[in-house]
Amino acid sequence: MFFMTQTSASPLRVLITGASSGLGSAMATAYAKQYCATLQLGLCGRNASALQALADHLHTSYQSHCVVYSVDVRDAPAMQSMAAHFLNHVGCPHIVIGNAGVSRGTLTELSEDIQAFQAVFDTNVMGLVHTFQPFLTAMKKAAAQGKQAQVVGVASVAGIRGLPGSGAYSASKAAAITYLESLRVEMQLHGIHVTTIAPGYIRTPMTAINTYPMPFLMDADVFSHKAIRAIAAKRRFTIIPWQMGIVARLMRLIPAGVWDWIMKKAPHKARLPDHH
Repeated sequence: MFFMTQTSASPLRVLITGASSGLGSAMATAYAKQYCATLQLGLCGRNASALQALADHLHTSYQSHCVVYSVDVRDAPAMQSMAAHFLNHVGCPHIVIGNAGVSRGTLTELSEDIQAFQAVFDTNVMGLVHTFQPFLTAMKKAAAQGKQAQVVGVASVAGIRGLPGSGAYSASKAAAITYLESLRVEMQLHGIHVTTIAPGYIRTPMTAINTYPMPFLMDADVFSHKAIRAIAAKRRFTIIPWQMGIVARLMRLIPAGVWDWIMKKAPHKARLPDHH
């Protein structure tokens, strides 16, 4: 399902998945505030009404021009159709942000959680592939002409080490980090920049279900402005907030036995329906 406002001349073209709420909505708003009428946004997500409400708000408040796509990143043909529409009606995006993600607690011993494991991996890992793949050929041509071409993947600090009760989420974000690194070294030959952003705890509907302490909890609008600055700087890998970057570096250095001892009584992520 497509909705479109009028276009502008020579805009910055940005496409964001998972834009109906949370980090995606916050990043879309941050881009609109910064670029106003010189911005064309592709807003992708499963909640069409929320996406359209965001598009209307950004157009009314900042004169930004939006295309809305009601699409699920797990659906490869639908994502290819979305990309074809954007390429044909808007143009080659300068920045594609793969932000859509789900989080829920999982336990391997429970057969009923197998489907949850699959859904988390399909969204958090394959969703990135489905988001980037349809644009890369056009972006290679754009980069060869000296135009901006960048893809951005939103991972998580949870992908640094395995967390109890978060087997699916931690593993999917670890896979996302490694996938994005592989993509980065591949795309450098074609002039396409790849940025990995690993958020810590950000105040969104996804973290609202957490019942345990969340150190360095950051508001989504603060995160979004830091994220778009990192994207503009073409950072290869960044953790936001910076304090969690220090924690992540320490986490990598902890021996396995010590990590097991630390995590022995750590709280588990709640086994609830997925949150985007």
